[in-house]
This record gives sequence, structure tokens and C-alpha cells, in this order.
Amino acid sequence: MINKVQTTWKGGMLFESTNPGGKLSINDGGDSVDVAYTPKALMLASLAGCSGLDIASLVKKMRVDVDDFNIDVEAELTDEHPKYYHKVAMTYHFYGSDLDQKKLQKIVDLSIEKYCGVMAMFEKFADVKVNIEYHAQ
Repeated sequence: MINKVQTTWKGGMLFESTNPGGKLSINDGGDSVDVAYTPKALMLASLAGCSGLDIASLVKKMRVDVDDFNIDVEAELTDEHPKYYHKVAMTYHFYGSDLDQKKLQKIVDLSIEKYCGVMAMFEKFADVKVNIEYHAQ
């Protein structure tokens, strides 16, 4: 499968990328940081989104009762150029009144070890740590 995006300079430090699903604006430190992702922040959103899609699918497939979940991602850049993420911490937050922690651990493990291609890419250049927090409601 081949993926293709086209990126167009919109002036200043603002760029717009198009893909088959729509448009996404990105920037690289210009004045529009309040309306656009930086390219590196977009990488973190891609990591969380990739794993989140796996989680949503596996929760349904394995019939695990979850009211809500979210994923926090924090990353540290190297000091030298080219600066890249060398340390990444992901925290999965699951919310519900009867959370099956064993199944949720398995679901997260399947995502990070088998299904999430973005995670596989990150593991090529970063030390990725994963944590799960359970929140009873």
C-alpha cells in the first residue's frame, strides 16, 4: 500500500497537507501555533491515534466494558540537531465502573507489540515507556 500526501506552503511558516480524508494544517514554529500542529507534535498525535484505534477496536472485539479512555504522550527531544524524540512516555487512562485490568493490559500489549505500526517506527529511534492507569467511576 502506498500513502501519499501533498504539502503546500501557505506563507510564513504555515503549510497545509492534503490526504484522501481531508486537509490538515501544520507549521514549524510560526505565528499560527494556536491553529496548527508542529510536525513533531503531529508525530505524537499519530502515535496516540494509531494505538487508540487499536484499543477501540480490541475493546469492542474482546467485549471489555470501558466508559472512556484517553492516551497522554510526552516526549523528550535530543539536544543536538537534527533534534528528534529519544524518550517517549505513553500513559493510557481507562475509565469505568467495572474495568477488567487483565484484559485491558492485554489489549494495550497487543496494540504496542503487534498492531500499531507507528509504535514500531517510534521504537526504531526512541525509548518508549508505557503506563496504564485505571480510573473507577
